Amino acid sequence: MITPLPRGFGIAVDADTKMLDATTLFGGSPPRILRLTPAGADAWDELRCGPVTSRAGGLLARKLTDAGLVHPRPPSTDKSQLDVTVIIPVRDRAELLDRCLAALGTAHPVMVVDDGSLDGVAIAETAERYGAHLLRRPVSGGPGPARNTGLTGITSEFVAFLDSDCTPCSGWIEELAPHFADPLVAAVAARIVPEAAGGSAARYSAAFSCLDLGAREARVVPGARVAYVPTAALLVRCDALCGIAAGAVVFDPALRHGEDVDLIWRLHEAGWRTRYVPSVRVLHHEPETWPELLDRRFRYGTSAAPLTLRHPTAIRPLVLYSGPTATVVALFAQRPFLAVATFTGHVAFLARKLRRARVPADGLLGASLFGVRQTWLGIGRYACQFAGPALLSAALFSGGRRRWVRWAIIGSLLLSPALTTSRDAKVPTLVRVIGRLADDVAYGAGVWTGCFRYRTLRPLIPALSWRPLRISTETPANHEGHR
Repeated sequence: MITPLPRGFGIAVDADTKMLDATTLFGGSPPRILRLTPAGADAWDELRCGPVTSRAGGLLARKLTDAGLVHPRPPSTDKSQLDVTVIIPVRDRAELLDRCLAALGTAHPVMVVDDGSLDGVAIAETAERYGAHLLRRPVSGGPGPARNTGLTGITSEFVAFLDSDCTPCSGWIEELAPHFADPLVAAVAARIVPEAAGGSAARYSAAFSCLDLGAREARVVPGARVAYVPTAALLVRCDALCGIAAGAVVFDPALRHGEDVDLIWRLHEAGWRTRYVPSVRVLHHEPETWPELLDRRFRYGTSAAPLTLRHPTAIRPLVLYSGPTATVVALFAQRPFLAVATFTGHVAFLARKLRRARVPADGLLGASLFGVRQTWLGIGRYACQFAGPALLSAALFSGGRRRWVRWAIIGSLLLSPALTTSRDAKVPTLVRVIGRLADDVAYGAGVWTGCFRYRTLRPLIPALSWRPLRISTETPANHEGHR
């Protein structure tokens, strides 16, 4: 039986969700069209007018929040009685730990786990200065095993994982905690905001940090817009951790990197929900030099292979939808008439599908063109990450009358993703383009390295989807047979 969203919860409609008519919604991640039956429409009216007051409203709210069409607004709760322990793994960099503990304050017990620091005395003195309990591991095992050590003996209802190079805002735990009024929520993540600093590498990292998942809230689901969250600033229900732990081990000690992604995906597979709440911001110290930045991206890339072996359907380096992909392939092959024909056929197929479902087709042409653009950019970034040197070699050594066309296509593939990224105007275009290319190559090299280590090519295999759009009819009763 599905668990409805509890009474008292409100909803906020996602920015991308559109009402196609009085009973038809479009949006979510991945996108879908959802039609409401009369009973579903009554429940939707309840949700739009105020908080959940009925079981039907709670069931529909669960469906919509799970799909990403709306986001939950938990009721106000007493934040003064939170039973939370903060665990901070650290290895050297005592000055960053000092700043972290100073910002954290003394509202909650703090456990600092020294993961084999070379200067253990400095870490111990810093922890003592702020009244934090210290555990020391004689040999470094990485952040995952360090957090496992910190979890030993924890009896609080919640645990907050915080990295030592983070500076939390005041009250960040109290702002995340209300989401646990939903009994299915296991974890709530803050937004990791990179600190601005001098130097081209630091400016690039501040604008395009892989830890910053953006300003839009989301349910965290593999394959969705927000597929994972780091444990750099994460509040977790301890009962959920106990349910997925292997003995006393919560974080997989075999994963030197990606252990936090593995944790989030295991919680998802166990039926728990994880929420990303970007309104709560935690500052993060970013790499200050290009070698440091690219080394981090390389190390993150090495985690793709072991994560894919543990979660075979969760990682897809590229998802290709049949219609836009056919159009892009025709363009690659320099067959413009075939590209027009495939695009026209795809639009006609979608229009027919929408008509059969009695759904308005307004904006279909623009959405289809956008899909082709995104497919081109996605293939370009995939090519840059995993086949950049091969493509450049093909361009340099290609001959024939159309070699300039081939060069233009390959150049567009490699450069378009970087050129179309404009999240921060403070980063010069040249730095942004070269940085993005180097970033992608470093990550791709890490993925290839992990593939060789684990003897698998799964992290490199794109997924092809033959289902361009999901259309479903919803009434609260539809959920009664599902968890």
